[in-house]
Amino acid sequence: MPHTHHTTLISATNLVERLAAAPGSVLIVDCRFDLAAPEAGQAAYAAGHIPGAHYLHLDRDLSSAKTGKNGRHPLPERTALVAALKRVGLKEGQQVVTYDAQGGMYAARLWWLLRWLGHDSVALLDGGLNAWQAAGQPLDTATPEESEGTFKAGAPLAVTFDVDAVVRNLSTHDHVLIDARSADRYRGENETLDPVGGHIPGALNRFFKDNLTADGRFKTAHELRETFSGLLGATSPDRVVLQCGSGVTACHNALAMEIAGLHGAALYGGSWSEWCADASRPVVTGATA
Repeated sequence: MPHTHHTTLISATNLVERLAAAPGSVLIVDCRFDLAAPEAGQAAYAAGHIPGAHYLHLDRDLSSAKTGKNGRHPLPERTALVAALKRVGLKEGQQVVTYDAQGGMYAARLWWLLRWLGHDSVALLDGGLNAWQAAGQPLDTATPEESEGTFKAGAPLAVTFDVDAVVRNLSTHDHVLIDARSADRYRGENETLDPVGGHIPGALNRFFKDNLTADGRFKTAHELRETFSGLLGATSPDRVVLQCGSGVTACHNALAMEIAGLHGAALYGGSWSEWCADASRPVVTGATA
């Protein structure tokens, strides 16, 4: 019997049903992380996770090495990412479910990266670990055995935008940037993660947490489409470039736009942390774009 192909979200109830019917058909990945304590996510995983879930670390597995100029979470090398996914057993075409306990802010990074590798059978657990536990489901402390997967990268289903393209866009205005950081950091206030506060000239602001309801689940497709369309006006989704502080929470906006049926937005992976590393690049502070 064929299984439903999940490409954006999966509910805890649907995941439970899928695991009961065909447990080997799903690869579950725990992406919990804490920017202030980089080992906290793996420690939380060890203390209790969805049974059968593997853990991938934002810094070690889902990013490449930092140079001081390429941002805080540079996109990983494709070959290294493929190796990490094969290490946790990913098979070609297999359904992946990714989750965290932070509203999807880290799990969405893996969702986007898999699409970047041409794999669209990936969904975020809506509501994350809280939704799983609220559904009365157990946690496990056992680490599943690793087995070599058969996954191979394909043509990207997600588009990237590099820093040179962002610089050119300052003159051409062909694309609209959307910054996923909180409004205060966008304005250049209360900046604690990067050495410079402010935003890229012309960037609009859409805080990624505004994609969620009070219980940590994503808003409806209709609600998301209304808000993003209101922000973008006549700009088509394929002329949107998503960024944040380091290319992580921008993926949350990418997922929200996909849920809303607004396809084709690009990701500026280096984001603000790469942009502000070069003092020659212009910076805007305050509420204006």
